[in-house]
Amino acid sequence: MSGGASTVATLRTRGAVIVRRVEDIIDLNYAGLVLATLFFALSVTPSLVPRDWLFQGLISGINAAIGYGLGCVLEWVFRQWVRARIPIPSPSDRLRYALKAAALIVCALVAAVMLVQSARWQREITSLMGMAGTTTPAYLRTGLLSLAVGVAVVAAYRTIRVLVLVLARQLNRWVRVPRELAPAAGALVLVVLVVTIFNGVASRAVFAVANSAFSVRNDRSTEHAAQPIAPERSGSPGSLAPWQTLGFEGRWFVANGPDADTIAAVTGKPAREPIRAYVGLESVRGEQSAARLAVAELERTKAFERSVIVVVTTTGTGWVNGMAASSLEYLYAGDTATVATQYSYLPSVLSFLSDREKAAAASRDLFDAVYRRWLLEPVEQRPKLFVYGESLGSQGSEEAFGGLAELREKVDGALWVGPPNSNRLWRQFVDRRDPGSPEVAPVYADGLVVRFADDATDLGPAENWRAPRIAYLQHPSDPIVWWSADLIHTRPDWLREPRGDDVSTQMRWAPFVTFWQVTADLTNAQGVTDGHGHRYGSLVLDGWLAVAAPPGVSGEVVEKVRAAVEAAEEHEREVK
Repeated sequence: MSGGASTVATLRTRGAVIVRRVEDIIDLNYAGLVLATLFFALSVTPSLVPRDWLFQGLISGINAAIGYGLGCVLEWVFRQWVRARIPIPSPSDRLRYALKAAALIVCALVAAVMLVQSARWQREITSLMGMAGTTTPAYLRTGLLSLAVGVAVVAAYRTIRVLVLVLARQLNRWVRVPRELAPAAGALVLVVLVVTIFNGVASRAVFAVANSAFSVRNDRSTEHAAQPIAPERSGSPGSLAPWQTLGFEGRWFVANGPDADTIAAVTGKPAREPIRAYVGLESVRGEQSAARLAVAELERTKAFERSVIVVVTTTGTGWVNGMAASSLEYLYAGDTATVATQYSYLPSVLSFLSDREKAAAASRDLFDAVYRRWLLEPVEQRPKLFVYGESLGSQGSEEAFGGLAELREKVDGALWVGPPNSNRLWRQFVDRRDPGSPEVAPVYADGLVVRFADDATDLGPAENWRAPRIAYLQHPSDPIVWWSADLIHTRPDWLREPRGDDVSTQMRWAPFVTFWQVTADLTNAQGVTDGHGHRYGSLVLDGWLAVAAPPGVSGEVVEKVRAAVEAAEEHEREVK
């Protein structure tokens, strides 16, 4: 018996040594673990759009790492300011290990339960959007990926901490910084170096490399975008903006869209060839600006003799929503001119970060140039003048106007789709909405001038909507509309008030967590069905019908136009 007891005691001792060594290596902070689990649990609660296990794992891992860091800070504060002043007896080793084991088990169980519940929430969101849902076993992979991401983030922090200590030793040795102040000085030096590099050389280098990389795509061509022959299109043989200078998106825009014969076949009425004027980044030569060249293209094509001119502010790459242009072309039997310019090679997200002012400046220049030329026409002969912008394009388009009064004075209507939360005019209208109207469906001044729409019914009735009309199309589940840095510390109205029809009632706000969730949603804003997220589909046609439709368009013709523009959009997705 004594031999057996001795063996057990030896194994127990060796086990305790192994556990201590593992603890020393992992250096797990249990207060951090508890808060990491809490942040993880909050991060798998519903967000705006469905998220597969990969996206969820990435965002949840980052959230868990933030929670872990906060727990470490709180534990340090407790040791420094509470335990140092209030005598608290230390628990025995057995109790201490029992508490740690209990913490590990409880945290693991909480994470597992939340993952199972999260899979149910994801199926609820996909059901609201008419999409196929995930399975619970497949979604459990989120936990493993989150663990890996969280560990990687914590490891990166610990590496930085080592660098700070190395810098502290060097400062103490060579600069004679007192030992007590050296760690703080080392951290300050490291922060200054990082901020200087990333705000200066690194940021410029990153955006320069990105601009160069996307300029390669800008030069790419596709067999589905052939050079137009019709003189009404930029890039045609007689155009002032040569075909090869229009960029990928510009070439697609002028090469596609309905011609006169197609419009006549759909509407059953004679049609004109629509004008599409476009100026790429490489179209401008010498001192001539893109705006002046665009106006010259309008003059060459006799655009000021048409019934409608639409000034479009593009997204970062120069993209124009073909459905937005085609809808008006069908409604006006081709008697239209659409004009746009490219201001960047970068996609909208990078443009938003690096050169929002460039988008605003390009929009102001283009609209002002078109407007000045438009004023030269006799009042009774001037075409209707509309403005359009989508996503970042709506932000740039707004910046052409100082306020609502100037907007209504200069245009015959405005249609802005999926506006970012930082849009200046949009923010003013939403903040000043009528009492009782929610942020996701605001009513501004009884809808007399400005209206917000999630679907076609929100745009009516037309009788009490004064011209010129301004319409915003926005979905309750569009993260581009609702993303803001304020989500880090402030619960927004759209999460205080009743949710939109396609947003889960279980979505809640939590500091940091909601910000990261909606940030992740940005990457999948269009990975949903039409009518949700950042997919507006033929609601753009309904927007134009409300803002700019000519009289006498029958419902039958509208549905034929809808079928035509939806088929064209589907073709673009397949081949572009």
